[in-house]
Amino acid sequence: MSRICQITGKRAMVGNHVSHANNKTKRRFEINLLEKKFYLPEQETSITLKVSAHGLRIINKIGIEEALERAVRNGYIK
Repeated sequence: MSRICQITGKRAMVGNHVSHANNKTKRRFEINLLEKKFYLPEQETSITLKVSAHGLRIINKIGIEEALERAVRNGYIK
């Protein structure tokens, strides 16, 4: 599975390393991705998600059920 946040849809960006001599080489800016287990009290089960640090803040703010609903609506989770 690719390195994409399942809550926010964030993925790696592409940019350049720029040396002191101003030489440019391609690089990737990876996201801060964590694999976390969340408990769903309504279903009495746990699920494992790949979620970014920003995604964790969203889950803490709006709750896991609402975050999952938004992720499905936006197409990040099937």
